[in-house]
Amino acid sequence: MIVCVCNNVSEKKIQSAVAMGASTMADLREQLEVGTCCGKCASCARKVMRDCLNDRAEQASGFQNFVQQLHFQPAPMAA
Repeated sequence: MIVCVCNNVSEKKIQSAVAMGASTMADLREQLEVGTCCGKCASCARKVMRDCLNDRAEQASGFQNFVQQLHFQPAPMAA
């Protein structure tokens, strides 16, 4: 879906920018020029960014919980 018509910025481009470290609207403006023309896309771009950041946080939390549940035991030593 196109989020910013003025600069042809899609939802996928925003998701990629977030994956590369963008975490603020200032980051998105700098990297993708989102919201720099008419500004009508800013609220949608912010929502896409927040959803993506929340998804990443949930995935990281789920992975940490998985690792914590693992019980590592040393392998028996050969005689």
